[in-house]
Amino acid sequence: MSNTTSVVMKTSKGSITIELDAQAAPKTVENFLNYTRSGHYNGTIFHRVISNFMIQGGGFTSDMNQKRTNAPIVNESSNGLSNKKYTIAMARTNVPDSATSQFFINVTDNDFLDKANSRDRVGYCVFGKVTSGSDVVEAIKTVATTTKNGHGDVPVEAVTIESVEIVG
Repeated sequence: MSNTTSVVMKTSKGSITIELDAQAAPKTVENFLNYTRSGHYNGTIFHRVISNFMIQGGGFTSDMNQKRTNAPIVNESSNGLSNKKYTIAMARTNVPDSATSQFFINVTDNDFLDKANSRDRVGYCVFGKVTSGSDVVEAIKTVATTTKNGHGDVPVEAVTIESVEIVG
C-alpha cells in the first residue's frame, strides 16, 4: 500500500500536481487533506511571493482577509525531508507547533529551513513535492508584488487557488 497521495492545485496561472508524503509527515498530510476536503483552499490566494525563496498560500482571500482555521498541528520537521526546490512545507509563526492551513512551495533550495540548520532548531515541515506544474510555480514566483493591508510581498494581481482536488 502506498503512503503517498497526490493533489492537483488549480491556480489562476495553471495547475500544480503535488505528491504528499504521509509516511514522513502523517499528521501534516492529514491536516492538508482535511482542508482540501472541506474546500478551504478554494478561492484563497498566494499572498506572499518572494522570487528567490518561496510562494506562500492557503490562508487569505483575494481581499487579504484571513480565513478561519482548525487548531494548529504538531510540527513534524524532524521527518528527514528537506526544504529543497519544489517541495511543499507548512508555514508557521515563531511558535513551533503553530501551523494551520498555510503552506509554501520552495522555489529554490532552502536548507536553512530544515530542523538541523534552522536558527530555532525546529525548522519547517516538508510534507510533499511538486511532480508536475513546476512551470506554474516558476510563473507565480515572478509576479510583481506590493504591500497590501500591512502585508509585504503580496502579488499586485491576485494569484488565486481555484481548487485543490485529491487525485490519488
